[in-house]
Amino acid sequence: MNRIEKYLQVKSNDLAPAQGRLLLSEPLMGDYYFGRAVILLVEHNNEGSFGVIMNKPLHQPFNEIVPNFPDFTGNLHLGGPVESNSLFYVHSFGDLIEGSVSIGDGLFWGGELDMIKELILFGKLTPDNICFYAGYSGWSPAQLQDELKRNSWVVTQLPKSPILNSDAGSMWQELLTAMGEEYQYWTKFPINPGMN
Repeated sequence: MNRIEKYLQVKSNDLAPAQGRLLLSEPLMGDYYFGRAVILLVEHNNEGSFGVIMNKPLHQPFNEIVPNFPDFTGNLHLGGPVESNSLFYVHSFGDLIEGSVSIGDGLFWGGELDMIKELILFGKLTPDNICFYAGYSGWSPAQLQDELKRNSWVVTQLPKSPILNSDAGSMWQELLTAMGEEYQYWTKFPINPGMN
């Protein structure tokens, strides 16, 4: 059995999408945004789903892209194709930032931007405990379920290790590896099968 046949046998798992879970794209998804993407689901309900791509950093200094902001040494990530001119953020500061919404496992979405700026200015928020995203990824009602049936994504839990400061370049592969032997074929599949 060759790699393509083995890959085709692997189906999406039975773990349901939910707030605070991760979506890992299947290896043949060649989309600019979603190819080998790791998406943190911020919300999932009957009205639809949205989240941010966690492993697509933009390779330009943060303050060159985001003006009028305190100096920040972390990356701005490509969060998705929706509202890509807007700034979104996930952090681990919870109740310290007014208006934050708990995603689960110590991660929070949004909150008062002026408080974020102040905490960065005083060195309390660092790339270890906050990530910024340009845009987000969204699905209309039942759209994500349809994509899961087509095996476009696999759902997994957040890892026990902190994910905000994980290496973006290896995140997709490491999360799949942690899911067990069945997904090893996904990690070994070439990015461009035609070049193999």
